[in-house]
Parts: sequence; structure tokens; C-alpha cells
Amino acid sequence: MPAGGDLQTAVAEAAEGDVLVLRPGIHAGPVRLDKRITLQGMPGAVVEGNSTGSVVTIQAAGTVVSGLEVRGSGRDLQAMDAGIFIERTATRSVIEANRLENNLYGVYLHGAVGSEVRHNLITGLRDVRTAEAGNGISVWNAPDAKVVGNRIRYGRDGIYVVTSRRNLFQGNWFEGVRFAVHYMYTNDSEVSGNVSVGSHAALAIMFSDRLRVLDNWSIGSRDHGLLFNAANNSRIEGNVVLGRRTQGPAGLSEGEADDGVHVPQGGSDLAIAGDATGKCVFIYNANRNAFRGNWFEDCAIGVHFTAGSERNQLSGNAFVNNRTQVKYVGTRSLDWSVEGRGNYWSDNAAFDLSGDGIADEAYRPNDIIDRIVWTYPAAKLLLNSPGIQVIRWAQKQFPALTPGGVVDTRPLIRPPTPRPVMPEPPEELSLSLQSAKAG
Repeated sequence: MPAGGDLQTAVAEAAEGDVLVLRPGIHAGPVRLDKRITLQGMPGAVVEGNSTGSVVTIQAAGTVVSGLEVRGSGRDLQAMDAGIFIERTATRSVIEANRLENNLYGVYLHGAVGSEVRHNLITGLRDVRTAEAGNGISVWNAPDAKVVGNRIRYGRDGIYVVTSRRNLFQGNWFEGVRFAVHYMYTNDSEVSGNVSVGSHAALAIMFSDRLRVLDNWSIGSRDHGLLFNAANNSRIEGNVVLGRRTQGPAGLSEGEADDGVHVPQGGSDLAIAGDATGKCVFIYNANRNAFRGNWFEDCAIGVHFTAGSERNQLSGNAFVNNRTQVKYVGTRSLDWSVEGRGNYWSDNAAFDLSGDGIADEAYRPNDIIDRIVWTYPAAKLLLNSPGIQVIRWAQKQFPALTPGGVVDTRPLIRPPTPRPVMPEPPEELSLSLQSAKAG
């Protein structure tokens, strides 16, 4: 179909199962796909909305939209205006290899069971406040939906899912969003192999159970790498959280100023913090989760553990160069080792005389002075005083003085595995991440 024709009429004239190919140029939207067809674009084909409603609305099951640039949706959050809106009846639809820009929501899966959104480039709005922007991909009550291999920049959340189950979010790359992946009331699902750069939080898992959170990367998240709030019975393994993305003045990458702040080169204008940022992990009222084989590095706090979280297991993790390795404000004693194997702590000056890879003494990340400082921050002025040093010495000599808290009774002498190699960014996201790869 040549540019400038009546796209809705062409859809009406197509038969079920037809492939409607759009030639390069602008094709005026909005358009509704009410029968099972494939809407396919040649390079340079654009479907442009009129800034009202959704640009492409899919109603028929099994519909495919691929190879298009889609832009110009409305900006009504309540109406869920999107570049591509997939209705509940459009089960098993496929959205593939499209470029979506200047839309409120990129793709909205509204109850479309078994649909797939894969290998799209989605750029969210940047001329509005975060609360007024839509998500890159929204999933509502769409069991068995898959979101795979997309590149999502800006807007509110990269992927937002609510009231769903059995979803797979895998291999996506996020830049400069609020939460890269935001789970709400979604169970029995997997989020794996995703990369978040410069978000407020990489993964925000809330009110969701029985998840597999595997092999994700959080690089330079401002507030949290991984956040778990009322998330239960989940497996969290092989994730890497790097709190900062530059080496500072001693090891500047190309495009970095002497103050350690990244000067963008060729396509990304995100500032990259030079200091440790946020919390690698925040665990709030989350229970019966297993954290194994994760790498948490260069955060202000390695793990903040609070609000009655119970029966969580942490073993085989590496806590590296975090300003505060653990912040735990409860009074119960928690042993962070499982079946004789604990975690690696970079600040644990321990010995291993037996040579079994396990330190000869238990590791306590916090002491009574830490609790005082958390409660009364002004007490930091006394940290170097002789009295404080005596109290810390006495507590170490007489562990019974310790008022509960986290203890690793079988700490590892060295990291269980080397830090994984960081995935390469997509070509269109030219981020300066050389120093994050180092180490």
C-alpha cells in the first residue's frame, strides 16, 4: 500500500490472514485492526496518529504488526492512549521489530492472553513529568504474555505489569526510566536477562509471589537495584547490581568530565553518577525468598532488610565495596548462611586456616554503634572517638553484647564466582560503560 492512502479502508478490504504491506512514507492513523491480518512495514513506513486516542488498535486474535514506525498517540492516561493498543479479544497477537516514539504508552497489552511483544525500540515522552508519562509496555491481566528483547528509553516504567500471571520478561534493555520492570499482583512469572541503566530502580517487585528473578543487571540505579515489597516464595539468582558506572577522575572514560559525570556521546544524554548510589537490594515485608549467587557492588547500602521479613535465605552472594554492607534495624538474630555456606563480604578481613574456603570466624556486618547512628544520625560526629572504639572492641570480644541482627556464620573467603561479563548495549544506546565493565 503506498503512502497517503486510506489505511482503514485497506484494512477493511483485506481478507482474514492477508499480509498488508505498507510502503515507505506516512500512513495516516488511527487505525483499528478488527480482523486477523499482518500489518507489515517496509523500511521507512510510518503510521502517524492525530494526537488523539491510540494510533493502532488491535481487536482480532492472532494479528501481527511488524516493521513499522508508530507515533503520535493521544496523551490521556485514563483512556490508555498508546502507540499500539491490544484489546482483550486480540489474544496471541505479535508486535515485533517496530519503532514507537512520541506516544503516551508504547504498547498496551490489555488482557490479550498469550500475546508477544518482541524486539521493538520504544522511546517514551520526555517533555512531561514522570507521573504524566506512560509506560514503555503495560501488561494488564494478560496471562502467558511474553515481552522479549525490547529496547525501552524514558517515560515512566519500562514494563509495568499488574494482575497477571505466567508472564516472561526476558532480554530487554532499559535506559532512564523510573522502574525498569514493575511488578504488581503478578504471580508465577519470570524476569530474566534484562539490563537497566540509570533508572530509579531496576526491578520493583511488589505484592507478587513465586517469581523467578534471574541474571538481570542493574547499572547505576539511583534508588534501588532490586526492590522487594510483599514479594514471597521467589527465587532470586545470578543478578548483578552495580551502584555506580564510572571510576571517577582516576579512570575517566571517553566523554567524561573531571568531576566524574558522564558527558553524553552520540545518542544518550543520561548523567552517570560517580559516587555509590542507592541500595543494591531493599527487602521490605518479603518472606520465604531465596537469594543465591547474586553480585552486589558499589552501593551506598548493599542490602536494606526491614519490616518483619522472615524465612529468607541468603547464600553464595557477593557483597563488594558497598559503603554499608547491610542495614538491618530489627532485633532478631538472622543467620545468612545455608547448609554450611554463607556469602562473600569484601570488608571481612578473615582467615581460613583450614583452607576450605570458609572464614574461621563469623561475620557481623553491623554492631551496636551502627544502630545508634541509624537512630541518631548526629552521633556520626563521635565515630572516631576513643569511647566508641572501646565499645566496638568490647562487643567483638564478648559477642553476647550484640543485640541481635544479621550474622553470617559461614562467610566465604572469596567470591563464589567471578563477576559475570556485562552484556553489550544495543547499538542505538551509545552509553559510556567502560568502567562498569572493569573489575
